[in-house]
Amino acid sequence: MEGQLDCALDLMRRLPPQQITKNLCDLIDLAPHLCEDLLSSVDQPLKIARDKTVGRDYLLCDYNRDGDSYRSPWSNQYEPPLEDGAMPSEKLRRLEIEANSAFDMYREMYFEGGVSSVYLWDLDHGFAGVILIKKAGDGSQLIKGCWDSIHVVEVQEKSSGKNAHYKLTSTVMLWLQTNKTGSGLMNLGGSLTRQHEADMAVGEFTSHIANIGRLVEDMENKIRNTLNDIYFGKTKDIVNGLRSTLTSADRQQRENLKRDLADAIKIRSQPPAAV
Repeated sequence: MEGQLDCALDLMRRLPPQQITKNLCDLIDLAPHLCEDLLSSVDQPLKIARDKTVGRDYLLCDYNRDGDSYRSPWSNQYEPPLEDGAMPSEKLRRLEIEANSAFDMYREMYFEGGVSSVYLWDLDHGFAGVILIKKAGDGSQLIKGCWDSIHVVEVQEKSSGKNAHYKLTSTVMLWLQTNKTGSGLMNLGGSLTRQHEADMAVGEFTSHIANIGRLVEDMENKIRNTLNDIYFGKTKDIVNGLRSTLTSADRQQRENLKRDLADAIKIRSQPPAAV
């Protein structure tokens, strides 16, 4: 069974991220005994709901779900209504409200649109939370796409109260689709998961927001650069290699010239020998 699960997860990593939900359902139909393991292991694109109480959108995930209801970070109410749904403590709820406000500004500055949500819950020696960000393209200029990022953070407060240990697990799903006359239909997408742990100083309880924000910002920048290098850079290399106007002799001559220039620069940069 473990071998089947590994193969299923390996297959999901190679399928288009914009079709994760459909592919996951098809895979569960083929192997029903893997249902729970697949649902808990495969991150799916975030869905958007509307909080009718305050008139704002929020994101749905397993971390704000209780049964068939989802809790809004804005009104702190479940939809459909749920009387005994899981709630953060009053102290943590105040931090959750400030965190949603902070990451709402972060999302607007970095993504210029989209939807973000932050959910926190209590632990025995600290708390945990998830930061969700979704930005979908509007389809203008014949380009479609979507960015989904899921950042799960666990905060363990030290006994001194002056430091805390943060463990961040981030997953980003990105896909783009273009359909132009010159290039035709092209799909490009992928997902990455990364982890990072750090000990950081803590002043007031609200300083956790600044610490978590710094970790999330650094992680998103790293993942964004990695996605750019792996998917876009590799695609560019492949496209450039499909057709070349240079002959093999011309390419070899150019490579030799580059190597000679690099050797000359290296020699000139070396300090002169002592007399």
